[in-house]
Amino acid sequence: MNVSKSSYEGVSLLDNSFATLSADPGHKVYGERCSKIDGKEYRFWDPFRSKLCAAMRKELKNFPFAPGSKTLYLGASTGTTISHLSDIVGESGELFAVEIAPQCMKSLIALSDRRQNIIPIHADARQPQQYEEVGQVDALYQDVAQPDQDDIIIKNARMFLKPGGIAMICIKSQSIDVTKDPKLVFDAVVKKLETAFEILEKIRLEPFDKDHLFVVLKFRG
Repeated sequence: MNVSKSSYEGVSLLDNSFATLSADPGHKVYGERCSKIDGKEYRFWDPFRSKLCAAMRKELKNFPFAPGSKTLYLGASTGTTISHLSDIVGESGELFAVEIAPQCMKSLIALSDRRQNIIPIHADARQPQQYEEVGQVDALYQDVAQPDQDDIIIKNARMFLKPGGIAMICIKSQSIDVTKDPKLVFDAVVKKLETAFEILEKIRLEPFDKDHLFVVLKFRG
């Protein structure tokens, strides 16, 4: 199996699939495939399980994650995408993982026990004052299935994201209005986001996720 660098920092290509060098060899997070090459363990990144990876497969251009970077992640769920970001940002990086569901928090806490750069936060992303100690971050990532997901990311950006920082949001049309055409829902959300951000990229995630728009934003601050 051939290993080469991808265009994304900290991400490798293994036979045309994205993979990250495991920071916790011998332990899988979500049943992902792993491969040992030259004494190193690589974890295959599944685009059907991670919307960030799906966007990468659809030629995402902006990638704000790097060794030492600090990210606030809203809607961390059980930690699938977070675990790959943990591989990328390394021991000097920090990933503040906000999640409201108790069952998901159990998984995140277990993951953080093995990966010190993940800081699980049991809180409501609508109430960023609950985790104000996070401070300023380099990047903001949001995967929250709520009707007011545009308000949530704007509120969190104003509180935590550095001026010019990159934000990413996974817009789920079915979580906002199931009766409308997804494109109309996406257009309305993007228009709202433009009040606080410059729109850098808009990526439909089919065939990996249906009725999802991945939007990359630059915070005006």
